[in-house]
Amino acid sequence: MEERIKALRKELRQADHDYYVLSAPTMSDFDYDAKMRELQDLEAQYPQFFDENSPTQRVGSDLTQGFVQEAHRYPMMSLGNTYSRQEVADFFQRTAKLLDEDFDIVCELKFDGTSISLIYEEGRFVKALTRGDGRKGDNVTQNVRTIRSIPLQLQGDDYPDYLEIRGEILMPWQVFEDLNRERERNQEALFANPRNAASGTLKLQNSKVVASRRLDAYLYYMLSDELPAETHYDNMMQAKAWGFRVSEAMRLCHNLDEVMDFIAYWDEARRHLPVATDGIVLKVNSLRQQEILGYTAKSPRWAIAYKFQAERACTRLDSVSFQVGRTGAVTPVANLEPVLLSGTIVKRASLHNADIIQSLDLHIGDDVYVEKGGEIIPKIVGVATQQRAGKLLEKVQFITHCPECGTLLQREEGEANHYCPNSEACPPQIKAALAHFVSRKAMNIEGLGDETIDLLYRQDLLRSIEDLYRLRVEDIAIQEGMGEKSARYIVDHIAESCQVPYERVLFALGIRYVGETVAKKLAYAFPSVDALMSADFEALSAVDEIGEKIAASVLAYFADEKHRARINFLRERGLQFSLSASKTASSDVLKGLKIVISGSFQYHSREEYKAMIEAHGAKNVASVSAKTDFILAGENMGPAKWEKAQALGIRIIDEDEFLAMIGPIAESEDSAALSESDDSAALSENIISTENQTVSAEDANKETNKEIFITSTLFDL
Repeated sequence: MEERIKALRKELRQADHDYYVLSAPTMSDFDYDAKMRELQDLEAQYPQFFDENSPTQRVGSDLTQGFVQEAHRYPMMSLGNTYSRQEVADFFQRTAKLLDEDFDIVCELKFDGTSISLIYEEGRFVKALTRGDGRKGDNVTQNVRTIRSIPLQLQGDDYPDYLEIRGEILMPWQVFEDLNRERERNQEALFANPRNAASGTLKLQNSKVVASRRLDAYLYYMLSDELPAETHYDNMMQAKAWGFRVSEAMRLCHNLDEVMDFIAYWDEARRHLPVATDGIVLKVNSLRQQEILGYTAKSPRWAIAYKFQAERACTRLDSVSFQVGRTGAVTPVANLEPVLLSGTIVKRASLHNADIIQSLDLHIGDDVYVEKGGEIIPKIVGVATQQRAGKLLEKVQFITHCPECGTLLQREEGEANHYCPNSEACPPQIKAALAHFVSRKAMNIEGLGDETIDLLYRQDLLRSIEDLYRLRVEDIAIQEGMGEKSARYIVDHIAESCQVPYERVLFALGIRYVGETVAKKLAYAFPSVDALMSADFEALSAVDEIGEKIAASVLAYFADEKHRARINFLRERGLQFSLSASKTASSDVLKGLKIVISGSFQYHSREEYKAMIEAHGAKNVASVSAKTDFILAGENMGPAKWEKAQALGIRIIDEDEFLAMIGPIAESEDSAALSESDDSAALSENIISTENQTVSAEDANKETNKEIFITSTLFDL
């Protein structure tokens, strides 16, 4: 059962990343919620496998590079979802039982946009933060200022000195359709849906472009230490008086029948709205009663979201194409006769793998039923087999050879996917591996987006990871659309990548099944790449959370001489292939202590602090108890842990105290690590050819500033 829990956590973390970081969802809301519920149930049934970093314990993150990240004064939590009216009734009855008194429910439309928190001081708009990870978000103030429906100065004079109001940034249907028509004329990739378009627009670096996109906003929740009223409904009516756009659909319901009437009406009427919606939000009206009901780790108990059932359409399957991903996985894609579904024209749908094709018994020319799971990702859910009568249709067969390089595909035992094993010469695999290597959580090499990688690949300048460290300013500058500033910006960031720590370099290599967390586990277990390359199956399998599949994949990767040669090349170029001294130091200064970690930290990650705790003789424990010696607390420490620590009289220390506690060892070794980074930077400057003139990142960004928009390799309109 532990393996199932780990697998669910991995799937949900990836889905969170795709949804919140990339704004390119790969899992439907329905499937996500089903997996989340299964994980919650399993964690409750098997508490010995508790993990404070589990997706059940946190909100997903949409933090992106290029914006300052700031802490939320009030955490932004997500809502629990339901897809049935019976579950709505259960929520109502559960609330009645917990309160044991009369209560009202405010019903609101659930707008399908990107979450925002607007901050006002003395009636003036001062800041806008995205939801981020719920604790901190991206400061997108300048972009939000361009949205005309958001007041920059509140009306009247009876507002509190400090006010936060939360809602959704949206792109209206008409604007979305106009934008996609323009992009199609310019032969640009189309947005998948209005939510992705709004999210991508909000993250643009050019606020003039944001202004041209005509974004809108609906606000639905107010926060302040001086709220004007004791109920949510009255507060939102006051917000409307201050100039905020509050949905006219909001209704105060006094019983379950009124709630059900509201749901029934909008399940049909929503199709005529100018903006996208995907459900109904129910909130207990009284703020006092909201406090009584409280929160779970992830969501408030006083609110729930009812999600509309996915729309279904019938259309014809014209053909099936096959796409190759970074790891060589081959994904079949259904090409459909265009059909209107949930407000967008659908032309493609994922078929996932050979087993799905087989189970559907698909034939070219079939009439197929298509749904948007959670109204996001199109998928084929059935075939109108009765329509085949009298037709001779070709059965869909999964391909045997790679559609890009012609290599015979492989399918490992127990795997659902087919893979192209030609990772070193298959074009889409090479380009995707390069994109992964330069990504923010890996080597963080700016200026090398997918289009630039494709351009340099076509010009034979970039055919492998090694080629990155051979690039020269003069070679890049002469390429179409580049220029010297852009070229220098790229080369300078490649040089800076020599300072990226070992665990991230390990993640960047793209070893199958070695994600960000697994890379850290391996790095701390094997503090140098030489130790990792020498490890056998038993040693790898002994590492926490490293199962047989991961161990076998790591062994296979390092058994390939091409990969060993790559690592030697990169090491010679100055990349980090061992943990810094501060992370490998050891002593017994904390021997025998039991320490809890809570919050986010400035100097080191939580994983790094856990490694330090163990290296200096202490034990990491997940929950606070009378046996806890102290808590290492960062920003936004969990309130439950804080309250329990206060009740038990347990000492709480910060990062500075902890680093001082483990003594001069850490300080001197941090200095040594800094010197090593300086040496690496100097070495990289010698390796990569650049001219003596310097260019600021701001100037380079002006040259290379490109629109950030969200598209899918599988789905367009």
